Amino acid sequence: MHTVAVLSLKGGVGKTTVALGLASAALRRGARALVADLDPQGNATATLDPPMTDATLTDVLETPRLAVIQEALAPSGWSDDLDVLVSSEDLELLNEPGPDTRRMDNLARALDVLRASPRGERPYELAILDCPPSLGRLTRSALLAADSALLVTEPTMYAVSGAERALEAIDTIRAQQNPRLRPAGVLVNRMRTRSYEHQYRIQELRESFGRLVMPTAIPDRLAIQQAQGACMPIHEWKSPGAQEIALTFNMVLAKILRSSRAGRHRLDHAEEPETAGRAVPHPPAAAETTSQFPVPQRLGDRETG
Repeated sequence: MHTVAVLSLKGGVGKTTVALGLASAALRRGARALVADLDPQGNATATLDPPMTDATLTDVLETPRLAVIQEALAPSGWSDDLDVLVSSEDLELLNEPGPDTRRMDNLARALDVLRASPRGERPYELAILDCPPSLGRLTRSALLAADSALLVTEPTMYAVSGAERALEAIDTIRAQQNPRLRPAGVLVNRMRTRSYEHQYRIQELRESFGRLVMPTAIPDRLAIQQAQGACMPIHEWKSPGAQEIALTFNMVLAKILRSSRAGRHRLDHAEEPETAGRAVPHPPAAAETTSQFPVPQRLGDRETG
C-alpha cells in the first residue's frame, strides 16, 4: 500500500479537491483505496458520503487498535472499493502544537493495522491522507505515516514561499523521523492557461523547484464544484471540463505510483513527464516557458462545466 499525504499551507487552494481527484483516479484504475480525512472541516468525508460510524479518526488517533479503526472506517458512497476514515470537528483538538509527541505516530500504527487487516478481502493499494491546511500536529502525523507527500498550491504570489516552507518540513521529517518519505511533487491547482499572472507564477515555481513542479496542472473548471456538489467522482461527471480534469488526475496518480515503484528520492532528478502514454523530453529550466506547462486539453480560459 502506497501512502500519499496531500497537503498545503493555506486553505482554499483545493487540497481536498486533489485528494478526491486521486481517489477517483484510483477507482478508474481498478485499485482499492482508502481516504483518511485528517481535516477537521471534513469536506472529503462529506463528499465521499459514507454511512454513519460509531467512531471517527479522532478516536483512531487516540487509540489505534483494530476494533476502534473498524468503527471509524466505512465504505464511501462512491464505491465499495473506496473506504473512508471519517473526520470530525474534534480533530482540531489534536492539531494544537506542543511538546507531547507520544501520539504523533499513531496514524502510522493505524495504517499498519489496516495493511494487515483491511476491510474486505482485497488489500488497499493506495492510502490518501487529506491533511489540514497547516503544518500542525495532524499534518506532521500524516508525514510520519506517508511514503510520499504531494504539495498543492495555486499560481499566486504566495506560492513559492509556501512551497519552500512545506518542502523544508518534508525534508526535516524525512531526515529525523521517516526516512522513506519523499516529495511527490508540487501540483498547481486552478490554473488558467490564458492568465499572464498564472503563467508568471508557474515559471517562478519552476525556477525555484525545477522538476518537482508537476508537468500538468489542474485547470480551473466548474466541473469540479459540480461533481463535488453531487458527491460524485470527477471521472463520472459527464462534461468536457470533467474529462479534462480526470485525465490530469490520471497522469498525476500514475506519476506518484510510478515514482513509488522506483523507490528512491527524486529531489534533484525527477521522472520525465508522460503525455498521451509516452515520455517526452523536458527542456532545461532556463529554456522553459509556460508553454511547457500544459493541461491535457486546452479549453482556453473559459469556465467549462
